[in-house]
Amino acid sequence: MTRLAGRVALVTGGGRGIGLSVVQRLAAEGARVVVNDLDPVPAEAAAKWVRDAGGEAIAYPGNVTHEDFPAGFIGEALSRFGDIHILVNNAGYVWNGPMHKISDTQWDATQDVHLKAPFRILREMHGFLETRVIEERAAGMGLHRKVVNVSSVAATGGTAGQANYSAAKAGLHGLTKSLAKEWGPLAVNVNCVAFGYIDTRLTQEISGETVVMIEGEARRVGLTRALIEAVKARIALGRSGTPDEAAGGVLLFCLPESDYITGQILEVDGGLAN
Repeated sequence: MTRLAGRVALVTGGGRGIGLSVVQRLAAEGARVVVNDLDPVPAEAAAKWVRDAGGEAIAYPGNVTHEDFPAGFIGEALSRFGDIHILVNNAGYVWNGPMHKISDTQWDATQDVHLKAPFRILREMHGFLETRVIEERAAGMGLHRKVVNVSSVAATGGTAGQANYSAAKAGLHGLTKSLAKEWGPLAVNVNCVAFGYIDTRLTQEISGETVVMIEGEARRVGLTRALIEAVKARIALGRSGTPDEAAGGVLLFCLPESDYITGQILEVDGGLAN
C-alpha cells in the first residue's frame, strides 16, 4: 500500500509503544519517516525496522522539551528528505498523583512535554511551511499536509489522579482547533486523536519498577489495579486496545481520505463511557 508514497513524516516518541506502531503504519503506506525518541537505542531500532522492510527512515533522538529540539528536528528532516508532509506529536508520559500532592515541578514537566513541546515544534515548522506552500502554489501544485496531535480521554472526560495530564491534553485540544483555523489557508489539516486505555508500559499496573527515565531521573508511571479495572469495566468492546489499533486512529488523519477533515478530536477508546 502506497497511499503516502513520497511523503515525509515526523513522529515524536516513535521508538516505543503507540509511537512505534505509528511509525510502522506510516512506513507501510510508503512514507519516509524521521523517528524521534528520548533514547537513541529505540529511535534507531524503529528506523532500522523501516529500512529493513524496504522503506526510508532516520533516527533523531532527543528530548522534545529542550529549547534547541524544534530547530534540530525540523532542520534534520529538511536536510535529509527536503520536505515535511506529516507531523505526529506523540511524545509524552504520565506522572500521576492526587492534585493536592502534585508539585510545581511535576505540573510543569507534564505541561512542557504534552503541550509546550508540540507548540514549539509547530511554531518552528511554520517558517518552512509558509514559504514552501507559496512556492508550490506558484508552480501550480497543491497538496494537503497533516498534523496529528496525540491526546487522551483524560482530557475529554477527566481522570482522577491525572489533573496535570488532563489539563495539558485539554490544552492540546485548544491548540489543535485554533491551529486548524490558522493553517487551513495553507492546506494543512490539524487534528487530534484522544486515546482511551491502550496497553503500553505507561498504562501497566504500577509497581516499584514501573518507571521512565528522564535524563537520569526515574519517574514512576502506570496506573493502580483499581483504576485499571474500573476503566476496563466501562469499555464497550470489553477490552483494552493495542498500540497498533491506536496507531490506526492516527493513520486515518494522515491519509488523503482525510483531506477535508480538520480541527477534530477523535476518541479512539473502544467505546469508553465517561
